[in-house]
Amino acid sequence: MRKPAARWSALADRIDSATPGDRDRSVDALRVFAIVGVVLGHWLVTSLTATDGGLRGTSPLVHMPWLAPVSWVFQTLAVFFLVGGHVAARGYASARERGVSYGAWVRRRLGRLFRPVAAVLVLWAVVAGGLLLGGAEWDTVRTLLRLVWSPLWFLLVFAVLTAATPLVARLSPLWPTAVVAGVDLWRFGFDGPQWTGWVNVAAGWLVPYTLGAAWARGAFTGRRPALLLLVGGAAATAGLVLWGGYPASMVGVPGAAVSNLNPPTLAAVAFGLAQCGLALLLREPLARALRRPRTWATVALVNLSAMTVFLWHQTAMMSVTALGLLVSSDLPGLHTVPGTAGWIAARLLWLPVFAAALAVCRSAFHVYERPRGHRPRPRPRHTVRTGPASRPHGRLGASERETARA
Repeated sequence: MRKPAARWSALADRIDSATPGDRDRSVDALRVFAIVGVVLGHWLVTSLTATDGGLRGTSPLVHMPWLAPVSWVFQTLAVFFLVGGHVAARGYASARERGVSYGAWVRRRLGRLFRPVAAVLVLWAVVAGGLLLGGAEWDTVRTLLRLVWSPLWFLLVFAVLTAATPLVARLSPLWPTAVVAGVDLWRFGFDGPQWTGWVNVAAGWLVPYTLGAAWARGAFTGRRPALLLLVGGAAATAGLVLWGGYPASMVGVPGAAVSNLNPPTLAAVAFGLAQCGLALLLREPLARALRRPRTWATVALVNLSAMTVFLWHQTAMMSVTALGLLVSSDLPGLHTVPGTAGWIAARLLWLPVFAAALAVCRSAFHVYERPRGHRPRPRPRHTVRTGPASRPHGRLGASERETARA
């Protein structure tokens, strides 16, 4: 039996050889960065405390507002929409060239989103019903459901933008940015009704999505436009936070009067522009790093499970938290109030445990992320050839191309 390192090296070489030569590997790396950022961000700024026999949700940002810079690192949704707009625009253009209808294209794209979502909703509907029948407090069940379902809002927005790709692919990002600015001026400057802010849910995320579509058209071939996005977005964000009255945190803080994320504000859009600029500047260094087979294989395999990882990461955290109650209701970093530096240190130690639980969820539910009708083929018993006509290379390449979803 070959050692694990040798087997991994051989698999990485096969994946690398199976990857089409014209594939932009930096796109896959940016998607992984966005997903991992969201997952780690939720695990670090979301806490379930054991109170009066139940679980209540809170955030270390409530008790330690000086942690706001953490949200600048892990709030990576703008990069996700940037990559999504890029992939959707290229995919739709390719579909048109091949004579694929809009209906067939959009059904395939949205099917990749909603099949794994359906699995999450069904399982948690059953779990919630079982908890209520078992005597759990409604507040506890509501807290758990909110943690599971709250990240799903952006998938609905993403699905709408994906379906509207033919209409918005050539839209200038300046237009949705102007809409967000106008809505914020109306809400905060003229005391307009707060419900108007929900217009920004579509307009705010349309900004990075249209940037991604422009990227697909070759708008960022040089470094200067990306550098302008980074510098201009960062300067605008700093100005809006320091003098515009916007909160410093780029994620929602329970109890805060204003959230930059729910719905998106002009500060969140400016911050997203800076993130997109940085992401575009990193394309070439990422592409060079991903020429190494092991690095590329890691990114490719994570992409194959990107939606599963996103949908089940909160379930993994809550499972560990619930199982921890069997040991103690006062485990540091898990059930305790997130109000000290000691909690942060303890929380970091729990991250590998959350990751292990997520790996279990991935193994159980990744099947729903595969294309409909996909069936794994048995491994050939003969020696794998290294040439481009090798059958295993063709199969790995087909599976790998599934990472190009949003």
